[in-house]
Amino acid sequence: MVSPRLTVRPSDLDACRVLEASGIHPLLARLWAARGVTHPDQTRLAWPSLLPPAGLTHSAHAAGVLADAIQAGRKLLIVADYDCDGATACAVGLRALSAMGADVDFLVPNRFETGYGLSPAVVELACRHRAGKPDIIITVDNGIASVDGVAAANAAGIGVVITDHHLPGDTLPDALAIVNPNQPGCGFPSKNLAGVGVIFYMMLALRAELRRRGVYAPDGGPRLDALSDLVALGTVADVVKLDANNRLLVTQGLQRMRAGRLQPGLRALFAVAGREPRSANGFDLGFALGPRINAAGRLADMSLGIACLTTDDEAQALEMARELDNINRERRTIEAEMREQALAAMEAPDATAGATVCVFDPGWHQGVVGLVASRLKEKFWRPTLAFAPAGDDEIRGSGRSIPDVHLRDALDLVSKRHPNLIRKFGGHAMAAGLTLGKADFAAFAPAFDAAVRELTGRDAFEPVIETDGSLESGYANADVAGMLQQQVWGAGFAAPLFLDEFVVRNQRLVGEKHLKLSLERGHQRFDAIWFGHDQSLPEHIQAAYRLEQNVWNGMVSVQLVIEYAG
Repeated sequence: MVSPRLTVRPSDLDACRVLEASGIHPLLARLWAARGVTHPDQTRLAWPSLLPPAGLTHSAHAAGVLADAIQAGRKLLIVADYDCDGATACAVGLRALSAMGADVDFLVPNRFETGYGLSPAVVELACRHRAGKPDIIITVDNGIASVDGVAAANAAGIGVVITDHHLPGDTLPDALAIVNPNQPGCGFPSKNLAGVGVIFYMMLALRAELRRRGVYAPDGGPRLDALSDLVALGTVADVVKLDANNRLLVTQGLQRMRAGRLQPGLRALFAVAGREPRSANGFDLGFALGPRINAAGRLADMSLGIACLTTDDEAQALEMARELDNINRERRTIEAEMREQALAAMEAPDATAGATVCVFDPGWHQGVVGLVASRLKEKFWRPTLAFAPAGDDEIRGSGRSIPDVHLRDALDLVSKRHPNLIRKFGGHAMAAGLTLGKADFAAFAPAFDAAVRELTGRDAFEPVIETDGSLESGYANADVAGMLQQQVWGAGFAAPLFLDEFVVRNQRLVGEKHLKLSLERGHQRFDAIWFGHDQSLPEHIQAAYRLEQNVWNGMVSVQLVIEYAG
């Protein structure tokens, strides 16, 4: 286990004063200012502050293409990605297009058969789709790299509209329209939309086009804000940066959930996860609902996840949510076993000598290797790739990285230094996927390690836990904990983590693996817990902790959740 270095996030006092002067709670003002919020407008997370769709390149053109198709009664087919962002994006597209009168269905690739994105194999499946061959394919959360797939669709007489948020390669597909804030020349101010955010914007543009054509009154058409719960779930689950626009989308979705106005599938997922929609927060989306949807794509077929998100039948939704919950339990069992095997392999003498971690086991499940890579990355704090068999002579890997290493760039460097080693790869800074020949793993691992050393000039990395410094003693209470839990925190907008010194008055193990503590600071006593930590602590500690509400027998108290102490 690597010991982290604790730092304090620099605070912007001027921004803090400006925010406080506008009536924002002093603690929130301090926390938001330290995360780059400089003006009260950036905290106004209501619909009027949403960035307008017009700035998204091709969105008006794509809206025209889709409006023509709807009016001509053409068949549309959504091709989705197989993760939670892809599933929610597909559900948003299906619900919105159906509400606007489109003849629309969906197809989700099987990650084990046709791989990622709109491949020629997926176009072949589209041509044989149960609803008939489509006139137009709409990609959600994929497509920007599908040069061959779009060419195959064009050859089959199918037009393609791409909606995606991934980074483009050197060549763009020959599609009817490409809506992606990260394509060259797109001036859209938020580059951080998730796939579900892009299709939501596309649907706003389509409704505007149908209003312009007189199909709807100037303020008519379906209420697309009714889909904000799906947009929030996909945005949080895909761990995209929560800039002001994404925080607005997530906030609106959470508000709908808390008001009890949510899709039957989401209500059912809350129920099987044992969570309460009335107090929904980002943690519920990222760690309770998201993994249950993702499990379908990891072990089975994402169609079940999409069906759960698109049904209007409460009983059917609950049945599907229970099935997703069972698949997620199975995923957890498989993952735990694979993680144990990976950790055992890491105990070999040379296993932790490099700047990276690369593991492969012929018995592993390729839908779960990304989660194993994530656990090993956290434990050893190195860019990590885990591989499983994929077909006769291939292995497929999934990687997770640390802030110091851009994973896709490292794989790109390997492919330049060793041209035939990687058969295909893709991804971004913190996560990536790749395919190798089975016989090439032995050559790949040192090549990857060398690429990371070359890019960073380092052979070891130190985790840093960034904190917000000391919590003012007057704010260490359940009311403030509740206020913080109501806010949207996540990727690029980290949840508050405070750093203080305490006297340990009492400590005991609960459930054999969690440390329950009674801590003292000044004249205040706190209950605290350190999950997954079973070593006792000295009498005086410095602890990085989160402030949370603990509800027990109807009583609400404050609890400190320890992230690190020493």
